[in-house]
Amino acid sequence: MRTTAHPERLAIVLSLALAAGGSAVASEIYKWTDADGNVHYGDRPVEGAERLAITSRPTNPERISAQMQARTESRALADEEAAGDPDGPTEEELRAEARERAEKCDMYKARLTKFVQSRRLYHEDENGERVYLDEEETQDARERVQDRVEEYCNS
Repeated sequence: MRTTAHPERLAIVLSLALAAGGSAVASEIYKWTDADGNVHYGDRPVEGAERLAITSRPTNPERISAQMQARTESRALADEEAAGDPDGPTEEELRAEARERAEKCDMYKARLTKFVQSRRLYHEDENGERVYLDEEETQDARERVQDRVEEYCNS
């Protein structure tokens, strides 16, 4: 049995497995702390291990197709606008836009990392009370942030 004391590695492995369609995800993942205080993860229970509630959903090909279509249309529109304006944006405007995109990219990447590593996500209601998201709402929030990462980091 392989174990690791690095939750970042687990998050990466699980993310890759989910991206591959979820077929490689083990049905059960366990977490425990050894006598030296090291945290371990594995696919078989040991004494004192906590079973992690990890769920996955298959990739939605229609959603991916719609994203690709929207991206293609957006780029075509941008190309038309650039061709219609002989002066076009200045070099300074292009640099400012690139800086803004990079800042948003960094912000959404950090948020995605936080969302993936957090056990429970919440938002505050109008009274300042925490309202925890259920599994479906958490997955939807992660997907929205992933969409923003793709939007600002992949162009």
